[in-house]
Amino acid sequence: MAAAQVQRMSRLMVKTLRDDPADAETLSHKLLVRAGYVRRNAAGIWTWLPLGKKVLDNISNIVREEMDAIGAQEVLLPALLPKEAYEASGRWEEYGDLLFRLKDRKGADYLLGPTHEEIFTQTVKDQCTSYKDLPVMLYQIQTKYRDEARPRSGVLRGREFQMKDSYSFDTTDEGLAESYALHREAYRKIFARLGLDYRIVSAVSGAMGGSASEEFLAPAAAGEDTFVDCPACEYAANTEAVTFVAEAVDASGVGPVEELDTPDTPTIESLAAHLGVPASATLKNLLVKVDGEIVAVGVPGNREVDLGKLGEHLAPAVVELVTAEDFVDRPDLVRGYVGPQGLEKVRYIADPRVAPGTAWVTGANRADTHARNVVCGRDFSVDDYLDVVVVEEGDPCPACGAGLRLDRAIEIGHIFQLGRKYADTFQLDVLGQQGKPVRVTMGSYGIGISRAVAALAEQTADAAGLCWPAEVAPADVHVVAAGKALQIEVALDVAAQLAAAGLRVLVDDRSGVSPGVKFTDAELLGVPKILVAGRRAGEGVLELKDRRTGEREELSVAEAVARLRG
Repeated sequence: MAAAQVQRMSRLMVKTLRDDPADAETLSHKLLVRAGYVRRNAAGIWTWLPLGKKVLDNISNIVREEMDAIGAQEVLLPALLPKEAYEASGRWEEYGDLLFRLKDRKGADYLLGPTHEEIFTQTVKDQCTSYKDLPVMLYQIQTKYRDEARPRSGVLRGREFQMKDSYSFDTTDEGLAESYALHREAYRKIFARLGLDYRIVSAVSGAMGGSASEEFLAPAAAGEDTFVDCPACEYAANTEAVTFVAEAVDASGVGPVEELDTPDTPTIESLAAHLGVPASATLKNLLVKVDGEIVAVGVPGNREVDLGKLGEHLAPAVVELVTAEDFVDRPDLVRGYVGPQGLEKVRYIADPRVAPGTAWVTGANRADTHARNVVCGRDFSVDDYLDVVVVEEGDPCPACGAGLRLDRAIEIGHIFQLGRKYADTFQLDVLGQQGKPVRVTMGSYGIGISRAVAALAEQTADAAGLCWPAEVAPADVHVVAAGKALQIEVALDVAAQLAAAGLRVLVDDRSGVSPGVKFTDAELLGVPKILVAGRRAGEGVLELKDRRTGEREELSVAEAVARLRG
């Protein structure tokens, strides 16, 4: 085994901090800064310092090994991209303010790549002309750029970030399904090797398009995603992908629509109190604009509309709330008193809970007036059913009906069966076996490399500091010289022996630094094994500590080297 390098802390650019950064809210943000792994340059922009770069590279190398194992080929596409490709796909406009846009000296428009579907498609169109050239899977590990409105949580949500994105190109849907399955299994191996606790959940494709879509989520309190899982079966999904199915009910016993005088009741709460009915008996009708067109969204009065979920369902259309100005010249829309019955020239979307035959109290489209016994299917029709309510703890599982649980998580990976969306845009065809052009079908697969660093920190850290899994850590063992010249000499000697055995070694050989500070730093930095040359070093006895379990034992130098090699 080739000798590894010994990194001496006396020569390492690392400055640990005892106090949390003032702007840090999440555990990973606090610890990565305090341990000297990253340094903030500006909002959402970070420098990866030597120890942080090692962790980032270790994660990248694991990803590379597993991607190579399924036959994917690594490439590197430019980050500075011409406008034309994204204009052709529509994403020059769809991305809006998220895009970093710039002009060159000649006035031509460019962007910093947020994701590379367009460029990968163009690359394959240029390189692959026959079915014999496919299937092919390509990937890259590269910096992406998105102008986040509120970058936060350290490297978890930045304006530039490291990402592995890969794409599969097949001539058949069956081939796409196989490529998707290969990536899915590779992701399982990657996250297992990283030591992450993760869940695979159903997701919606949104603006990416395509059919099958799954997210890989790392449960963590700092997570920005909410997902559900079922305690009674294996169902798990992003809340935006949860669907509810309601059956039609018999409305034959419901009387005719009755209008009610309801002054000063523009909210569900005021209406329910005025009539003495539960909020669940009322029908809430939220007005939004979809690409500028006013659309009504109906949900039970005791539920809230999840605008993110609605946006995902309607992507790539832009969804916005209406404003007071939108009611000007629209006498048919009475603020606070909108009902689906009699609405004209307004698309009506309803949650599945507004099933055919259900009867509601809702607006009568006149000020200070509501209507009772308004029956879906009899008094109004639904143009589209979409599950758009905010999912709540205890909602029925779509698979088995048991009550769902809610949890927070960090998205670390996402896989899509894109289909032919981008192939259609760029006319990506190859010559098929029958001598005729065949339209290629694509898959898209992403892993957040820098997000994985933060996710691991969130999941594995303890009160003392970071606590990296072995394959990710910046070193295999942290040798601490807890004393003066003799201990430093012993520490350097054992570090050299460990490096000769192929272990990556970080050795704290700093002079003039107290043992207490060195021990605190060793805990903070989070290397899995800590080997201390302390008061018995002169006798050839060292202390080995497991950073994760806290277990300690005294060993001779030879025993320590043998144990760590094993």
